[in-house]
Amino acid sequence: MVNLLWLQSGGCGGCTMSLLNAEGPDLVSLLENAGIHLLWHPSLSEETGADVVQLLEQILSDEISLDLLCIEGSMLRGPEGTGRFHLLGGTDIPMIEWVSRLSEKAGYTLAIGSCAAFGGISSASDNVTDATGVQFEGELRGGLLGGDYQSRNGMPVINVSGCPTHPDWVTETLLSLVLDTPSEDDFDDFFRPRLYADQLVHHGCTRNEYYEYKASAELPGELGCMMEHMGCLGTQAHADCNSRPWNGNGSCTRGGYACINCTAPEFEEPRHSFVETPKIAGIPVGLPTDMPKAWFVALASLSKAATPDRLRHNARSENLIYPPTLHKKNHK
Repeated sequence: MVNLLWLQSGGCGGCTMSLLNAEGPDLVSLLENAGIHLLWHPSLSEETGADVVQLLEQILSDEISLDLLCIEGSMLRGPEGTGRFHLLGGTDIPMIEWVSRLSEKAGYTLAIGSCAAFGGISSASDNVTDATGVQFEGELRGGLLGGDYQSRNGMPVINVSGCPTHPDWVTETLLSLVLDTPSEDDFDDFFRPRLYADQLVHHGCTRNEYYEYKASAELPGELGCMMEHMGCLGTQAHADCNSRPWNGNGSCTRGGYACINCTAPEFEEPRHSFVETPKIAGIPVGLPTDMPKAWFVALASLSKAATPDRLRHNARSENLIYPPTLHKKNHK
């Protein structure tokens, strides 16, 4: 039996809400079938108060083995490094101290969601709470535990980022840790699991035909590609949201919202509106990361010149006006 402990720190609890939507199988069945015993979760467990404190003390004294430590929410170090903006109820001990001590006992430590991974929304703007990630502060290694931290099994913090994170990203990462021995090759440079980080949100996007011809939407609700004018970062965002839809059939772009690259560090501070594409000399700044800008500009010009009329009109509409042309065979 593998023991899992889940703690929540500075955040909205959205990653837990997302996790509860796991399906095929549901979360409880998945944990049971994988042999994962949930020691405690603040929203799912019955124990409260003294019972929880006793459990944590048993982990620290090695009476109970801690195999998987999942942290949701950013680490609040304020004020002035004391961590007293967030105390674990009934203990008068800052959450950052509990996380630091428990992480020394954990077989694997996982940061669930972009707040825990990189600081996320909680670290935006003036960051008055001095919020940070468990082992990253934005793009830089460090965070609460420091860049050199390794868990009992010799691994850095595993960053299952997203705002919120997809339930399958969490469950499949947990299963991979239980059923196999991971290596650092299984993770990218920000230590996100490659099982989803090797994909782009652009892959499988239902607006890809509009993207190919640069038939762009200019207002919310329009069907065209949102990259050119409306801030969509799907060609740069590392996630499989469109090839692995949420709740079976949903994603931000399918719902008419631009991808804001929420799996990336510092996505919360784009320095412009989330629904605006910054440009230099009329060229979008946020071009695909693995394509030379000169090539993109040249291909975009050719694509726009070749845009079929139906795409040009449909892109600026809220509903499909012109379906694809029906090609009939010529019977002689």
